[in-house]
Amino acid sequence: MKRGIFFSIIFTACFGLMAQSNYKVDPAHASVNFKVKHNGITFVQGRFDKFDGAIIGSPDQLESARVFFNVEVESINTGIPMRDDHLRSADFFEVKRFPTMSFESTGIEKVEDNKYKLHGKLQIKDVTKDVTFDVVYGGVVKGEDGTEVVGFTAKNKINRLDYNIAFDPDGAGIGKDVFITLFLEFKNN
Repeated sequence: MKRGIFFSIIFTACFGLMAQSNYKVDPAHASVNFKVKHNGITFVQGRFDKFDGAIIGSPDQLESARVFFNVEVESINTGIPMRDDHLRSADFFEVKRFPTMSFESTGIEKVEDNKYKLHGKLQIKDVTKDVTFDVVYGGVVKGEDGTEVVGFTAKNKINRLDYNIAFDPDGAGIGKDVFITLFLEFKNN
């Protein structure tokens, strides 16, 4: 009986997903970027080079779409190998224990024209918190191969201490706030 219920739930979920469009992030035309204040006077910038994500839904009805995103933390890149190794260590991301960061949407709210609020759960290390990204929808075009491509810019600011990234907890050398900017193209599969 339990097995029949389980397969029925899986079938319903799969059938529901097949009825919707599925867009996969195009890593060749996307970037996951961040900046953090250094010594209180300027910023250090970086990015994550390996990530994947998907949108399930329609660009015509973004409010009912679902968004999933994963980042391989090992791929952090600030352009300084010694700093990147330190960021991978237990002082910061502990990539051996926590190799990925993830985001799953809980709702999308249209603010005006092409501006949205993307609400969801962001997991970094062993902490999951509610966050909201400010999103600008760039539109939809036909790609070179004829597939539909949608574009977005998403921005947010988080406090790294909220996610147990507590090296320099006073924020004197490394700011507490991390400014996140994503430039994303998704291709229809």
